[in-house]
Amino acid sequence: MSDATEANGTAGEAEVAEPGRDTAKTTEGTEGGVGRHVRVVLVDDHRMFRTGVQAEIGQTARTGVEVVGEAPDVDQAVAVITRTRPEVVLLDVHLPGGGGVEVLRRSAALMADPEQPVRFLALSVSDAAEDVIGVIRGGARGYVTKTITGSDLIDSIFRVQEGDAVFSPRLAGFVLDAFASTDAPPVDEDLDRLTQREREVLRLIARGYAYKEIGKQLFISVKTVESHVSAVLRKLQLSNRHELTRWATARRLV
Repeated sequence: MSDATEANGTAGEAEVAEPGRDTAKTTEGTEGGVGRHVRVVLVDDHRMFRTGVQAEIGQTARTGVEVVGEAPDVDQAVAVITRTRPEVVLLDVHLPGGGGVEVLRRSAALMADPEQPVRFLALSVSDAAEDVIGVIRGGARGYVTKTITGSDLIDSIFRVQEGDAVFSPRLAGFVLDAFASTDAPPVDEDLDRLTQREREVLRLIARGYAYKEIGKQLFISVKTVESHVSAVLRKLQLSNRHELTRWATARRLV
């Protein structure tokens, strides 16, 4: 979600529970479904967000969800996932170290395991088509935004565990459109110059958000927003936010 400088700590932040592959598959939970149990890893670079998700879904006796590990960046995510072998990974799209797509790439063998596949559900603040399509092409089984309710998130986790594809309603159309055509999408060299975080800031600027609002939405400081805007303007050779808005609108990024 945020730059490594904005995350509440990175190195050494991953938390891991022992795999416990013999853990019983039944619980007394009702919200997650009587008799259902799923082992989950949380991957997000905001400690406070991970803590909130853990509090919302991780009461195993009630929800059936057992959080067995968490990580704030790509390297630690791959290490935790490899060690714990969860059934589902809640994966943020924008992470230090290469983003959610890199986690998926490095976890390909785990996803392909015929006996104990690790499945991924993207959970992100971004609702951009390129983010959705990118992680789905990378192997994620679904994509939901962080506006999702706790009960719906629990239901989505269990559905992904069972092999279903799960999307927030608005996002499903992006996937259908992307895979309906056999033609590869054109490469936008200008857009490729931007980092994933810069694309997020660009999109919000184009939608008319003030710097303070962008900072609140992305959990970063106003100073960091300003730095990203300056970088975007420099890379795209634009002069101000009005030109930036026109640029983004012309490419249907708003």
